[in-house]
Amino acid sequence: MSRRPLHRRPRIGIALGSGSARGWAHIGVLRGLEELGIVPDVVCGSSIGSLVGGAYVSGRLDAFEDWIRSLDWKGILRYLDIRLLAGGGFIEGKRLMDFLRDHIGDVEIEELSRPFATLATDLATGREVWLRDGSLLEAVRASIALPGFFTPVRRGDAWMVDGGLVNPVPVSLCRALGAEVVIAVNLNGDIVGRHIARYTAEREEKGEGALRHVEATLLERLSNGFANLLPTPQGPGIFEVMAASINIMQDRITRSRMAGDPPDVLLAPRLAQIALMDYDRSSETIEAGYHCVLRHREFLEPLVR
Repeated sequence: MSRRPLHRRPRIGIALGSGSARGWAHIGVLRGLEELGIVPDVVCGSSIGSLVGGAYVSGRLDAFEDWIRSLDWKGILRYLDIRLLAGGGFIEGKRLMDFLRDHIGDVEIEELSRPFATLATDLATGREVWLRDGSLLEAVRASIALPGFFTPVRRGDAWMVDGGLVNPVPVSLCRALGAEVVIAVNLNGDIVGRHIARYTAEREEKGEGALRHVEATLLERLSNGFANLLPTPQGPGIFEVMAASINIMQDRITRSRMAGDPPDVLLAPRLAQIALMDYDRSSETIEAGYHCVLRHREFLEPLVR
């Protein structure tokens, strides 16, 4: 008599994609999955996905969510140590990392309860670098080093920048860590061409938002002693141009990578209204992630059977 193989749930991985402020949607996704009884065995993140994923696997997601829900644009600016000559970016990032270390903590990746990894980009070679050991926060800091915004991070003999440059949704990394089924969260599916028009129309009316105030701070510092040399800004601001360009790049790279290595389930929260540095709009961004899970529950529920 032959025996039937025992039913075993597949090893589930989640790939949390890049997208700056849109990354708060990952929290809503993780909350929604928990409600369905889905707890990923493997967690991987790129850029902002590494930050949320790191808080999740270290058991600090509740505290992390409480913190980001309390942020307004003035609070965001307190964590952005703006430097004109910081080296490779306007924001050094030390102030933010110090806060995360003090209030969320830091651990060695090898000590986490489940496999976790993030990725960065080697600035010299352009190759994808998988960060699977050492300090969790140092790995996160390397992965979020968005070019032009955050300064690059030194790791060994190499300079690292944002992982979203080469792999915005790290499906391949999840599979390399042993995931048999991969849920991918793409934050950039509906943003190209939308944010720049909206923000340009609103900037004179509102005059608020972290992106606008970072830009204003930089222009104020640059203008000291050079006021007569600086032209009056016309059209999109410098950060708007950078944001729109990054959106285009990550959208195209994501499409290409996932065409070659498609996930088993793709979640794409509706985030066209969330700009690159709308970190103060956390509540609606988290809700967008949560409702995305609800819309896809028919594809997700079989994973818990």
